[in-house]
Amino acid sequence: MNTLVVVAHPLDNSLCAHLAAQTIAHLKRQGHQVEVKNLYLEAFQPALTQTERQSYYQPEFDDSLLAQDIAQLKRAESLVLVFPTWWFGFPAILKGWFDRVWAPGHAYDHASDLGAIQPRLQHLKEMKVVTTLGSPWWVDRLVMFRPVRRILKTALLGACAAKCRFSMLSLYQSEKVDKQRIEAFVKKICQRF
Repeated sequence: MNTLVVVAHPLDNSLCAHLAAQTIAHLKRQGHQVEVKNLYLEAFQPALTQTERQSYYQPEFDDSLLAQDIAQLKRAESLVLVFPTWWFGFPAILKGWFDRVWAPGHAYDHASDLGAIQPRLQHLKEMKVVTTLGSPWWVDRLVMFRPVRRILKTALLGACAAKCRFSMLSLYQSEKVDKQRIEAFVKKICQRF
């Protein structure tokens, strides 16, 4: 599969960077054609521009600054996201990638009556997520009801790639993780991906 791996962590020696490297190596061993987009390394600008926002409901979205990014997304049959969950949400740079790259006319179409949007990413067959959280599992699941998972699966994929399979692996209490737990989590990634 053509696989786009999007990495969103500012530190190249972080746990997320390690998990991304292990995931990428595994996907390549499995025969995937892997394209990596490291948002921080590329200095991706997450803020939607005024021109882009003004063009959201126009006949054509202004993708003049995003053509390569949008083309990457459109080529992907498999999308792998590797990022830390901060404050039970996405790093701003990743949220900005969604805001700008998952754009009208590319990831979805507005309905003529401004009702439900119509998905355009039919070629996207699967999304796989690797994320780290400082909190224990029960806070994410029982208190917060897994907000990141709900947004990705229901809001983003539900609107833009409704038939896309979804899988998510979360490494909880990652700030006090030891080498053994990291190795076990990498093994889990290799088994699931």
